[in-house]
Amino acid sequence: MADPKGFLTTTRQEWPRRSVGERIKDWDEVYVPGALLPIVERQADRCMDCGIPFCHDACPLGNLVPEWNELVSRADWRTAADRLHATNNFPEFTGRLCPAPCEAGCVLAINQPAVTIKNVEVAIADRSWQDGLNPPRPPDRHSGKAVAVVGSGPAGLAAAQQLTRAGHTVVVYEREDRAGGLLRYGIPAFKMEKHHLERRLAQLRDEGTVFRTSVAVGRDIRAAELRTRHDAVVLAVGATAWRELDVPGRELSGIHQAMEYLPLANRVCEGDIDTSPLSAAGKHVVIVGGGDTGADCLGTAVREGAASVTQLDIYERPGDVRDELAEPWPTYPKVYRLSGAHEEAGELRTAPAADADARLFAASTLRFTGDAAGRVSALHLTEVEADRSPRPGTRRVLPADLVLLALGFCGPERTPGGLVEQFGLAVDGRGTLARDAGFATDVPGVFVAGDAARGQSLIVWAIAEGRASAAAVDRWLTGATRLAAPIGPYDRPMTV
Repeated sequence: MADPKGFLTTTRQEWPRRSVGERIKDWDEVYVPGALLPIVERQADRCMDCGIPFCHDACPLGNLVPEWNELVSRADWRTAADRLHATNNFPEFTGRLCPAPCEAGCVLAINQPAVTIKNVEVAIADRSWQDGLNPPRPPDRHSGKAVAVVGSGPAGLAAAQQLTRAGHTVVVYEREDRAGGLLRYGIPAFKMEKHHLERRLAQLRDEGTVFRTSVAVGRDIRAAELRTRHDAVVLAVGATAWRELDVPGRELSGIHQAMEYLPLANRVCEGDIDTSPLSAAGKHVVIVGGGDTGADCLGTAVREGAASVTQLDIYERPGDVRDELAEPWPTYPKVYRLSGAHEEAGELRTAPAADADARLFAASTLRFTGDAAGRVSALHLTEVEADRSPRPGTRRVLPADLVLLALGFCGPERTPGGLVEQFGLAVDGRGTLARDAGFATDVPGVFVAGDAARGQSLIVWAIAEGRASAAAVDRWLTGATRLAAPIGPYDRPMTV
């Protein structure tokens, strides 16, 4: 514990964001470049080095938070980087994208603002790259075993890196033209610039991991052939089957899924296309869904120059502080949070009729109506009670030239004759792939990692799944493993 009184003398200070007027003109990350390192050592001083650090349990990776907080407070960046990477393959991803359940579990958060664990994490990650502390770690010897990893999102990449470092020959198959999964085409660049991803992919390649992009397993290569080529297969295909909105007017043009919209905007940033065919420029946009994907659509639409943007959330507006009875510490509470996108929309008044920032809370879509050409022109909604029954007299109509559905996902895609059928995989009642306590399916040598089995979850859970499944594969191939297994397949976040 570097400063026994740090949590008493130092107030919480987060990485400052650039002004709204500046950042909506580009796709760069929203934070002020270089503004984190000058404050982060004092912020790390606020860590109390608790006897029982609940931040460990709140994070599925088991990150050694008090250890690297103390090291940062002493400016020992090399050792801090070692301790951070001991549990997390990609801290620059989680430090930018994770909602930080570790902070909800911080003991200081019982009666004070939590330690800025997420900011300290990303500071260590960025400093380790800056100082050359992340060299490739190729294995000393090869096992002679080959593993296929299907999918290159965070779960697939973590599994691939762990297995490569264990000495196996790993090939990652990705159906898109570039590796990264949702990190590449789902997450907007203003939340994580893609050079962070490229840097890690280069590290994996230098360690020996092979990437085969534009290859869809089940279409370009059959499941039987994949099993013949490799001694084991890890399926990390994600939960990409999106939920639909079954209301009248859904067939109108101009209504799209969020994951039809966001990848196109990312491809503009990649330089693949000049303008997105679904651009929100000059349009009245309504986003149905109050989660992070909806917020990503919001920030994207603002940058594309939408005439207005409104986000509908079916839940009531959360309170500003934790409800200690319903969601006691150290669980992750549902409180009102202001993302960068919501801050932008609130300041720009993109939705004048919204309750707060761009959001309408307790709002449920009734139907869509369109013009003579069959294009959507309006969304009809009503306010709802907690049981989702309509509130009398609350019906409203919003202009809508572009509607984006951000309603979450319900498991991996299951096309007839596709990957799931070719492998002969069992599917559970949630629509996700069934597996046993060792991450294995009932098909010998085939394992599942990430959202494909867990269901839609957080990036920290995806990385933890990748690490744990890699340990299971290594044990199956060699009879033993030294790889870390931070979670089991049935572990879940802390709840009441």
